[in-house]
Amino acid sequence: MKILGFSGCDGSIRFKRREFSGYSQREYGIAQGFDSAAALLVNGQIRAAVAEERFSREKATGDFPVQAIRYCLDHEGLSPDQVDVVAHGFSYEPYAACFGESAYTQRQYEEVFAPEVSKRLIAEAFPGTGLEEKLVNVPHHLSHAASTYYLSGFEDALVLVSDGMGEIHSMTAYAARGGDFEVLRQVSALHSLGILYGVFTLHLGFTMGKDEYKVMGLAPYGNPRKHHQAVVDLVSLKPDGTYAIPLFASNRTLEEKETHRGVLAALAERFGPAREPGSELTQNHMDLAAALQSAFEKVQLHLLRVLQRETRLKNLCLAGGCALNCTGNGAVRNSKIFAQMFVQPASGDDGTSLGAALYVTHQREPESLPVERMSVPLWGPHYDQAEVDAALAGRSDVSGTHYASFDAIAEDVAQRIADGQVVAWYQGRMEFGPRALGSRSILADATSPIMRDKINRLVKKREGFRPFAPAFKAEAATTYFEIESGDEATYEHMLFVTRVRPEYREELPAITHVNGSARVQTVFRQHSPRLWRLLSAVEDKIGVPGVLNTSFNVRGQPIVCTPAEAIDTFLLANLDVLVMENTLVAARPQE
Repeated sequence: MKILGFSGCDGSIRFKRREFSGYSQREYGIAQGFDSAAALLVNGQIRAAVAEERFSREKATGDFPVQAIRYCLDHEGLSPDQVDVVAHGFSYEPYAACFGESAYTQRQYEEVFAPEVSKRLIAEAFPGTGLEEKLVNVPHHLSHAASTYYLSGFEDALVLVSDGMGEIHSMTAYAARGGDFEVLRQVSALHSLGILYGVFTLHLGFTMGKDEYKVMGLAPYGNPRKHHQAVVDLVSLKPDGTYAIPLFASNRTLEEKETHRGVLAALAERFGPAREPGSELTQNHMDLAAALQSAFEKVQLHLLRVLQRETRLKNLCLAGGCALNCTGNGAVRNSKIFAQMFVQPASGDDGTSLGAALYVTHQREPESLPVERMSVPLWGPHYDQAEVDAALAGRSDVSGTHYASFDAIAEDVAQRIADGQVVAWYQGRMEFGPRALGSRSILADATSPIMRDKINRLVKKREGFRPFAPAFKAEAATTYFEIESGDEATYEHMLFVTRVRPEYREELPAITHVNGSARVQTVFRQHSPRLWRLLSAVEDKIGVPGVLNTSFNVRGQPIVCTPAEAIDTFLLANLDVLVMENTLVAARPQE
């Protein structure tokens, strides 16, 4: 059976722009249905998955993922009429009555959320194929839950889905046993922990829905105690583990609900004026970020402790946008509430394309689903050596040197990293999800005291407080980081923050955050052989089996996809060399 999944809600921002005038760019961005993507399962096996942004070059786009769908089909040599089911990671129809309360929400449902909209988009993209008649809508949180549980390798698990909102909920907790889900708790979107984090992100001068990770990175610079109680008091914890956030009642009018101006005014009254985007970050901003992160962790741990006592489930699966809060994930891991944890790498809405397809597969062919824990999600496009050569042909701004073997180029690149060069690393199939895990990465010396500031300022062109992640050989992870032996696989997807062991913090300044933490990626030889081989060569040169690893893009740009984009971004970022397959690319001196 061939099942195609997709995510996103096409036209959400266009609808909002038509309905309201005079909003700021950040306010128009407060909408539903970003991160559109497509995934293809054939007989239960994941064959392809990719976000639409990698083709359209519009970061986090929610547009109908026609290019991503075409890639998935082309990868398997399928025509649209060979697909058995098209699964969408939203199901608004059961809540249609909720949207009938006003003329505005009724129009929003009819033009953005109704299943007829998806059918029309499919029919327009693939006319005459009948693909639109194969549409199945899967509830949003169920799609998230399926995306993590079915790939965790766990027979039984507590599954927590927490995000800004799905159709009408912001949190759903499930007991997953034997492939089936039982809803344990739900929290309405009117009390969304994810939206609370997002509104604070706005207050701190960033963009809601896109920049929450910046707030997470800023938090270690602050003192959480200064504002801790004031932030915690915004959330009412209930004995059953759930919570309420009365603050959202500050949004009284439709305009306030669409912009959160009511809540932002309340935050300004409590914590001082909002920071203007791009203005100086003060210690008070850092303290507020720290308090927010602390409160977020407290709420999640409260819920998880209650549910674990109730269910006695020893495994935990996470998905939804809140599962991308790596510091929060680390806090849960350190609490030892659960014996094992799994976080789906594409935990944002792009992952619901995969989850919707997995859920439908379980409903129709449960025996075909994978039973082992997933490894690195290398499900995107791959451009072979011939395509790399074609991209280089005729370019006068770069030159390429081909190496006879990968071992030879790995040795050369390792020496360059040891010499302080910053390397663009472009290998194999592209990763699915927001993390660069060694296929579309920028790599550098983790032991260099100047490297973090250099890459932030000159290469990534981003805020200086932002940390970088270490990619280390899995067998060395417990030596350098506070990771228990046997738990290395938990950190394979760069989704948990842990501590750098004190004796190595001065040795690893480029990847050690201000509070001694790091967002670690463990690299296994059997899953990422080329990156692992490079790390071994780096170890021979500098004595450390790891590097600084960040995504191959510049600020505001999606991670590169094609060889041509790789070359252009390499030049734009002023990197030292670009390694594409077995070719080392350097910039030609400009006359």
